[in-house]
Amino acid sequence: MDGPAGDPREESIGDLFGRLVDDGRAYAKAEIDLYRRIALHRAGRARTGLVALVAGGVLLLAALIALTFGLVLGLAQWIGPWLAGLAAAALLALTGYVAIRLGIAGLRALAGDESEREAVERGENRP
Repeated sequence: MDGPAGDPREESIGDLFGRLVDDGRAYAKAEIDLYRRIALHRAGRARTGLVALVAGGVLLLAALIALTFGLVLGLAQWIGPWLAGLAAAALLALTGYVAIRLGIAGLRALAGDESEREAVERGENRP
């Protein structure tokens, strides 16, 4: 070969294969770098949304606490402070229990229903 700008027809198969491998590595490295940069960009954008989501959750929790406190103070006029606290706690506990039961039932859908499990089992037993 006369130099780097030599005639490609004069290169050996080994040289061509080596260049192909080098080009493949460079391409793979560029693709990985591109996906890494895309992921970092998306994570940066998502961070702002996540901060807003957490702040909103904290504010909603504060509103729920204020509402509960108001409920207890309002009930305390009629049934006394201790009984009002117990009544509000019972109401919140019941609501929380129902929410947890609904959440667990919703998560059961991740395992699939009976017909889906039967279809998967038939597919796995197929020769």
